[in-house]
Amino acid sequence: MESLQLAYRAAPGEGILQRIGNTPLIRLRRVTAGLPAGVEVHAKAEWFNPGGSVKDRPALAMIREGERTGKLGPGKVILDATSGNTGISYAMIGAIRGYRVRLCMAASVSAERQAILRAYGAEIVLTDAAESSDGAIRKARELYAESPNIYFYPDQYSNQANPMSHYWSTGREILRQVGERITHFVAGLGTSGTFMGVGRRLREFNPSVRLVSVQPDSWLHGLDGLKHMETAIAPGIYDPGLADRNIGVSTDEAHEMVCRLAREEGLFVGISSGAAAVAALKVASELEAGVVVTVFPDSGYKYLSNVIW
Repeated sequence: MESLQLAYRAAPGEGILQRIGNTPLIRLRRVTAGLPAGVEVHAKAEWFNPGGSVKDRPALAMIREGERTGKLGPGKVILDATSGNTGISYAMIGAIRGYRVRLCMAASVSAERQAILRAYGAEIVLTDAAESSDGAIRKARELYAESPNIYFYPDQYSNQANPMSHYWSTGREILRQVGERITHFVAGLGTSGTFMGVGRRLREFNPSVRLVSVQPDSWLHGLDGLKHMETAIAPGIYDPGLADRNIGVSTDEAHEMVCRLAREEGLFVGISSGAAAVAALKVASELEAGVVVTVFPDSGYKYLSNVIW
């Protein structure tokens, strides 16, 4: 997988794709009031990617790797299951590179994300909302099994290009931005690619960095993009042994934090970002000194129809 060191980067002349990565790291100041002076909490602002989310990174890497291996080429249709953000990234990149995109997603996915996908020209196959992302995964597998010659099926939940994109990009950027000061890394589990890739990079840099994963506290939840690993189809790229600790976050906690981040920090973020912030602040509240870094996967504009607002 050494080729992936460059796979996440867009080539010169690829326009907006060259803006993927190198996102800001923002220190949270007002929601952290009351923490000891020696404790800092920072969040990677991934909505600065051109597709609006952290998923631009693995989507580009998976597509580039597909092209490199010959699995993706002219005439092939990109097929995958998505909760929205990776699908938007596929659709954006597909529009630029001339590929049709077909996406399986739960009918509960926000109207905003569905509208964005259609704007890029992607075809959407809606699945039972009650089955969440697992139903979309099963449908994508079914479609691929029926017509394997038509599709390029990157399978973001099992494709090592997903975590490796974060190993080579997101993890490197965090180290460049905070360096050896980082003591804790906190990230949500969806495909688990961000946590796996960044976590391994940080662990190699400093084995004492604590890695904290975040997931819904129940199988019945409203945290778009996150998985309750004990009851969901576990991603093939997920290694539960990497985390030093796992924190469960409720939907209500995440919603409340989304509102606080907007009104106290001026950061309008998505639901999974709220969950990440809840966990990061919990970790920070237990420290006397340290630097906690988390990832805010996207902004709140794709969730305006959510009950939270």
